[in-house]
Amino acid sequence: MLQRSSYVDHVYVKVTSFSSIVQLGDSCIINGFSRALAVQREAEIEYGNEGNYEAYPTFSEPIPFEPIHENVSFRSHHLNPIIKVNKLNVIGVSSASVLHVGNSNHISMETRVKHIRQLLPQSEEQSR
Repeated sequence: MLQRSSYVDHVYVKVTSFSSIVQLGDSCIINGFSRALAVQREAEIEYGNEGNYEAYPTFSEPIPFEPIHENVSFRSHHLNPIIKVNKLNVIGVSSASVLHVGNSNHISMETRVKHIRQLLPQSEEQSR
């Protein structure tokens, strides 16, 4: 793993919520995972299965990772292996997100959201 030192004089984070992390310092592995159901209703009618993730294939389908077939050539030379930042000002970190200052070897993040709109049936007069 490429080793650099990260120096940040001030970090201001207003809100961290919903399984999010503020990581200061090096890490070996970061795994973030979030699932959400977003239900928008015209009327407060409960159908009974809205809170069951297993009812929606969105949460169980495999993610199609396409292999990269490009040859990449990269060469760098760092005379000063230091990243220096005066101030980080963050409004919010939410939904299994990570604010990370430091080195990391492996990062894997996944978010799945199912949006549902429950609309009332249109009457014949409204559809004309």
